[in-house]
Amino acid sequence: MSQSLENALNPALAVPQDDNAALYAKVTWRLIPLLCICYVAAYLDKINIGFAKMQMQADLGFSETVYGLGAGLFFIGYMLFEVPSNLILQRVGARAWIARIMITWGAISACMMFVTTPTQFYILRFLLGIAEAGFYPGVMLYITFWYPTFRRGKIMAFFLLGIPLSSMIGGPLSGWILTAFSGVHGMPGWQWLFLLEAIPSVVLGVAVLACLPNGIQSAKWLSTDEKRILADELEHDELAQTHTSVREAFASLRVWLLGVIDTLLMLAVYGLNFWLPTLIKESGVHSDLHIGLMTGLSSALAVAALVLNGMSSDRRRERRWHIAVPAFVAAAGIGLSPLYSHDPVVTVLLFSIANLALMATFPVFWCIPPTFLKGRAAAAGIALIASMSTLGGIAATYLMGVLKDLTQSSQAGLIMFAVCLLLAGLLTLTLPRHVVNR
Repeated sequence: MSQSLENALNPALAVPQDDNAALYAKVTWRLIPLLCICYVAAYLDKINIGFAKMQMQADLGFSETVYGLGAGLFFIGYMLFEVPSNLILQRVGARAWIARIMITWGAISACMMFVTTPTQFYILRFLLGIAEAGFYPGVMLYITFWYPTFRRGKIMAFFLLGIPLSSMIGGPLSGWILTAFSGVHGMPGWQWLFLLEAIPSVVLGVAVLACLPNGIQSAKWLSTDEKRILADELEHDELAQTHTSVREAFASLRVWLLGVIDTLLMLAVYGLNFWLPTLIKESGVHSDLHIGLMTGLSSALAVAALVLNGMSSDRRRERRWHIAVPAFVAAAGIGLSPLYSHDPVVTVLLFSIANLALMATFPVFWCIPPTFLKGRAAAAGIALIASMSTLGGIAATYLMGVLKDLTQSSQAGLIMFAVCLLLAGLLTLTLPRHVVNR
């Protein structure tokens, strides 16, 4: 294992001189900023439930268990429609399908402002999951239409910047909306939060419909020679082994293992996203605006780690240790946090370290499925992995709520998240190097 780690850190495995760097930079600037901004909007609509909780729960009289179950029902709808959505995207094209996803989820997210009962809360969260299903794995699939394997770590990282950026923006913005709009036109701040943060999703959906090409051949801003070069690089992208059918994707033990790993990682991600505002509040911070600022700070530090880890993984053509080491660091940060639960400074510091490390795993993780999946197998396999990971979202929101109701403390839930991250790192190291390190 020590030799494997040494190889992971060996610069001699760097990619040769890149003659097409300028062309790929052109492609990246055309595609990734728009997709990243879309992900920011998606993530805002997904995690603002955690900020709304600080007012909504008291206003509507929801228990921790009711709120946790309602938040988690999003992931059931998401999980059920993930694979069909990705297969439809491959058939009808990314432009129309991603636009459809964004416009419908924006409309449903805005309707959350009208919730008054647990049943309404459950129904809208479930419908929001259905509407958003396919966006994340759809973009992961879409990236494989443009970039060969050894370029994807950095590109995945640029796209996934949407996660920390949404928290950097969404934390302070959500805290400000809750404070500044509370009582405006007789509406509480949480209703304004759902309404205002839904608008960008609809607007960006229209922008995707106007600007996003379905693939290399439909990009009007590429010359014929540029299209040929991009297509040739994809054609010559060497894979260790390839599954091409939906049946092969569902029968692959490696796909199911990746699904388990992603589930464990996402359990910690959603646990932090949904419960971090509450945990900071329990540490002694009572201002909604200050809670939002501290949440944003914990994500700001993740930006550099996410990009640097993706670039390092591409340069060394190594994937496993670039996932496992950050997972172990995140586990340590979360595992130590219960010892300092009444110190807001240390609480924010430990969660910042955990968030930084946890975010660094994902651009590398999503480089792995396309190393052995292609075509419809890639569409189905990537979506299956992502749909399995939604179990982490269900568990994170519901189990944390149940444990908090039972113990009147967040410590048991945090220890659970840390153990999951340790398991994720260990399972990652069981993946065969000759397949995933490309």
